[in-house]
Amino acid sequence: MTSKSAVAALPTYSVFSSILNLANVDKKDIASTVHWEAKKVIPIPLDEIILDWKKIEEDDKKVGKKSDNFKVLITGAPKLLVKKYIDIFKEAQINLISLETEIFSLTRSLLGRDKTTVAIVEIGTNTTNISIVDKGIPMLNRSIDIGGLTITKSLANNLNIGLERAEQFKYDLGMNSLGTAGQEIVPKTIIEALNPVINEIKYVINLYQNRDNKKVEKIILSGGSSLLVNFVNYLSKILDINVIIGDPWARVSYPVELKPVLDEVGPRMSIAVGLALRQME
Repeated sequence: MTSKSAVAALPTYSVFSSILNLANVDKKDIASTVHWEAKKVIPIPLDEIILDWKKIEEDDKKVGKKSDNFKVLITGAPKLLVKKYIDIFKEAQINLISLETEIFSLTRSLLGRDKTTVAIVEIGTNTTNISIVDKGIPMLNRSIDIGGLTITKSLANNLNIGLERAEQFKYDLGMNSLGTAGQEIVPKTIIEALNPVINEIKYVINLYQNRDNKKVEKIILSGGSSLLVNFVNYLSKILDINVIIGDPWARVSYPVELKPVLDEVGPRMSIAVGLALRQME
């Protein structure tokens, strides 16, 4: 590695975020109003977090209609967490240029300029983050403490095998043998492990659609477990919605002969690619 500078992302589940609906607030009072309203939705004292906010442009503003109501996206990162990251990079003698939340990196790499309403589901090792993104803005985020390792451990326990072999079974078989007599233990175990995640996805989508009266057009999967055989088809059928595996390389130029390798590692690289693209904005 030759570069001595880096950008990094904080885990989505570690950062508080919310959408504030403000009305009849003078421009000069927005900052103080946001600070006051943030106290109501962030569960820890504001002096323990770094608070950031961004005004969300509404459709009616674009067509020339005047409105006294507007929305603000607020994010609050615990100061101790930010300090931990800063200290790590300082110890590594790397200049930390910026920190952002993972969902912004994912949005940048997986959506680009796509302004449709989508659900980004990032299945990590220990957690799954579900975010509804509308016009490039994360409108709703929820996390659940279930990830790829949960599936691997379930397979290891049910098949009485080691974690390494269970991991291999997970990716080699996935849900491909579902419905095949005598070969259902692997896909059934995977489904049982993922059921809480699937239920959470349902809940988040319904919550957003009922709250904001907007339809979620599709689900974009990220993370290593999104590559499980037949998972995309299964999830699409269960939730009755278009499901795809996100392609972080869609906005990156690369030699065509690398495509098979990049497709395989892409879901695991979505956040890293999004961070790299940040420097090109």
